[in-house]
Amino acid sequence: MSGSTAGEKTATDGRYRALLDVSSAMVEQPTVEAILHSLRGVLSNITAFHGADLYLLSDDGKDLQLVGFDRAPDAPPIPKGTKLPLTSTAERVLREQKPVFIADAAHEMLQYPGLASFASSVGLRSAYVFPVSTSRKQYGCIVFTRMEGGEIPAEQLELMSSVASHVAVALESALATDRAEQYQLDLAKERDRLRLLLEINNHVVSQLEVKDVFRAASASIRSYFANEFTGIWLVDRETNHLQSVLLDFPTGKGLLNDVAPTHLTDDDLGRLRRREPGFWSVADIENLPAPIAEQMRAELIQSVAVTPLATGTGPLGLLAIGSRKPTAFGQQDLDLFRQIGAQIALAVDNAIAYGRLSASHAHLEEQREYLESETRAEYSFEEIIGKSAVLREVLNQVSIVAPTDSTALLHGETGTGKELVARAIHNLSPRRDHTFVRLNCAAIPSGLVESELFGHEKGAFTGALMQKRGRFELADRGTLFLDEIGDISLDLQPKLLRALQEREFERLGSTKTIHVDVRLIAATHQDLPAMIRNNQFREDLFYRLNVFPIEIPPLRERREDIPLLIHYLVSRLSRRMQKRIRSIPKRAMDMLVNADWPGNVRELENFIERCVILTQGDELQVPRIELKRPPLRTAATGATFEEAERQVIIDALKAASGKISGKGGAAERLGLQRTTLQNKMRRLNITRADSSH
Repeated sequence: MSGSTAGEKTATDGRYRALLDVSSAMVEQPTVEAILHSLRGVLSNITAFHGADLYLLSDDGKDLQLVGFDRAPDAPPIPKGTKLPLTSTAERVLREQKPVFIADAAHEMLQYPGLASFASSVGLRSAYVFPVSTSRKQYGCIVFTRMEGGEIPAEQLELMSSVASHVAVALESALATDRAEQYQLDLAKERDRLRLLLEINNHVVSQLEVKDVFRAASASIRSYFANEFTGIWLVDRETNHLQSVLLDFPTGKGLLNDVAPTHLTDDDLGRLRRREPGFWSVADIENLPAPIAEQMRAELIQSVAVTPLATGTGPLGLLAIGSRKPTAFGQQDLDLFRQIGAQIALAVDNAIAYGRLSASHAHLEEQREYLESETRAEYSFEEIIGKSAVLREVLNQVSIVAPTDSTALLHGETGTGKELVARAIHNLSPRRDHTFVRLNCAAIPSGLVESELFGHEKGAFTGALMQKRGRFELADRGTLFLDEIGDISLDLQPKLLRALQEREFERLGSTKTIHVDVRLIAATHQDLPAMIRNNQFREDLFYRLNVFPIEIPPLRERREDIPLLIHYLVSRLSRRMQKRIRSIPKRAMDMLVNADWPGNVRELENFIERCVILTQGDELQVPRIELKRPPLRTAATGATFEEAERQVIIDALKAASGKISGKGGAAERLGLQRTTLQNKMRRLNITRADSSH
């Protein structure tokens, strides 16, 4: 074999060896950059090149994008992602599938806006552009920049073309691997997304309380999005205020809990109805209302994803997640968050409906318990009994005012039956099918009257162990009867006036305004105008109460009704005590009719009950000696009503030897309840010592 033939064989063997080395080197590389870098060591023995840059075609085939490179340290730093238009050189390489030699790389770079700024650092270098293609697809071009000028020999050019073909095959394999890995990642993400939606759905269907739904859902949301906080803000449809109801922020400082409710404009409500989710960047957060932006800034929140909560019933509120990372959420996250918002909105809607049903049920149950307690309570009598002219006049006034919703003020002495008149007004009114609620303002310590009227929240004061509805709420759409209205403290009177005028109030310990539709009937035995003059009662409240005044006559002014009352009481009490009383002695009846009865019907009822107890046969036994006692009303002529009342109580205490309650006590003599008498004694500054003077 001649020397030249042996040399050619050696060169050919070297090229084959180089191709085998290239193939082996590329097979072992996991990334495009690693593939390009592996070429340097393999090809350095064949030809010297300054760098290798791989450009891939875009999907539309209109430009090339730099996706990988391997360069010498002094090579121009062209960034990955640089796009070049598909100009004549590259287009020719791809069309002809042949390499193109570029004698002046710097001059060529000036033709491309993305490369022009790097041309000055290239110097006098040349380049070869090779097509990167397989039988399936044209992928792009690989550019080898040479350190010297001039073309390379044909056999080296052939070798470089083969290398480019190997690169194309390796690239196809790498891209297929990338697609497979991306597919696996997409499958895993879709699995996690569906798992999150399933978890949220399970929370929604298994919980009735929105707080329980939210606590469970926020934990699932945080495990998926890795967010710092999750919050729900709901719309108060009466005030159009957006207020925070639930916030899960384990790493927060608690600042977002103190943000005041935000008023929503019509545009805001429109966006909620359209259910348009969105991102809030740092700039967007700064454009929020100042208190919210300030607290977000203090909590270092830099990105927020929000989605409206809305159903067919209208906008409900807003669901938001926040992060301390600037770009924590992407479009796919927002699409998923929209679906979560739809599920949470359903839970909120269900919870609101459940809350209404529960509140309605609780309200009905409270009314039932109240009415049962009222039924069990003993009243003076069930009906208004009498036929006197003064009583007929009272009943005529009742029939006039009952069909209206106007406030009525009943005035009369203790025991005249003011509550019965109030019940008659209610029973003749359009509100008869709803609750009649009563409250004796004098029978309750002054510090508890507000709670009894307006209710309180759990923890509002010492001893408030649970939420309680007040009498105003119980009487919604019905009638509220306030007996002894003159005993309400001056501090409470403005609140009562507001509740009457505006038909709204707040429970103790709550800022939520409650609206009610209540008709008020008030009653008192006191001289309210005199109390106004003594700065003991508000004049504006008096005018609000005194819309339709009714004066209830005392028993001594309708004596012709006393026999009817006595027969009625004897009949009722004898049946209850299983006695058969058939007659009442005439002399006893005359004494009963002519007695003073300072406690009015209540005193008469108590006395008749004592008579029925004492009766052993069929004729009523009346302890006449008690009817002969001097009346307790011994107040001096010309004294004020308050002075007269004070003297009457003192006289009753003296007659009872200082005894307040029990048999023969002052309360029984006056026909008052023990607590009512004690409240009056405190108000009038009466002590037991006064009864001994």
